[in-house]
Amino acid sequence: MASFPVISLEKINGEERAAVLAQIKDACENWGFFELVNHGIAPEFMDKVEKLTKEHYRKCMEQRFNEMVASKGLEAVQSEIDDLDWESTFFLRHLPISNISEIPDLDQEYREVMREFAAKLEVLAEELLDLLCENLGLEKGYLKKAFCGSKGPTFGTKVSNYPPCPKPDLIKGLRAHTDAGGIILLFQDDKVSGLQLLKDGEWVDVPPMRHSIVINIGDQLEVITNGRYKSVMHRVIAQTDGTRMSLASFYNPGSDAVIYPAPALVEKDGCQQLYPKFVFEDYMKLYAGVKFQAKEPRFEAFKNTATLGQIATA
Repeated sequence: MASFPVISLEKINGEERAAVLAQIKDACENWGFFELVNHGIAPEFMDKVEKLTKEHYRKCMEQRFNEMVASKGLEAVQSEIDDLDWESTFFLRHLPISNISEIPDLDQEYREVMREFAAKLEVLAEELLDLLCENLGLEKGYLKKAFCGSKGPTFGTKVSNYPPCPKPDLIKGLRAHTDAGGIILLFQDDKVSGLQLLKDGEWVDVPPMRHSIVINIGDQLEVITNGRYKSVMHRVIAQTDGTRMSLASFYNPGSDAVIYPAPALVEKDGCQQLYPKFVFEDYMKLYAGVKFQAKEPRFEAFKNTATLGQIATA
């Protein structure tokens, strides 16, 4: 199997732009994932984000997680657990309105660093969306505009830690799923591995690399590209040693954004529109209950809803 795509953005604005774009195109079409290096976020700043995230987990989250494990008797499980993830997590919302000031237990330095990190990731997400537009032959800004809705895109970060697990064969760090949203930017631990994606029926490790940002395609980009780019099943395998840090930032459509295949792509391919039209918030309501199931029935559900006709005339 071809090795996992690692792409440097260093020369995206130079003579090698076409070559970098070709790498991104190949990764989007054949993997649904790629790892970015030289992406413009300073290594020293990423080190600070990692240090503060790990300190916050040890100080504020670790004991709570251990108490949860003890209360559920998870250390002694004998059979596979399929309704629980071995992760300690909280969520930061950045757009349309930040909730960072409202999250309890965060010290001031961590709040400020996460605000700054979110701002840098937002810029990178929008740059990547425009690179995807260029590869797809869509006008610059098309994908950002498609995500906007009436209040702009939604953007947030899931801060997760995956502590050592005594029974990784029986409890997943995070069960297999595709991401519901748009484009996902992940800053993951470079020492403790665990993230895997499904490619050609096999689980493939996403290599931990220092200062890289892993990018993956969400369900909404699959719809807008009419299936050219596909969201991919992925999971986290818990490890017996070491706590794995994961900062997954989701650049998603606004709640009232209407999502549908780009007409230019449907016409260009000379094929039918393969995905329905729907409101992102409606998709998320459905996704919440079936996250760990196959994505195809989710799309089918919207093909079969009575609201489809109403949306189509909007």
